[in-house]
Amino acid sequence: LVVGGFVAVVAAAFYPIFFHPLTHKNEYEVQKVNRAGINQADVQPV
Repeated sequence: LVVGGFVAVVAAAFYPIFFHPLTHKNEYEVQKVNRAGINQADVQPV
């Protein structure tokens, strides 16, 4: 029971990090298009 609970907590922690981007690729492609003309070095604080 303890091991199953630990596995559930680890799976719940990995969902937003790993599985959500894999299943919602179109949202991240929109971000890539929106950031196409932005130079990251120009936006970073000094």
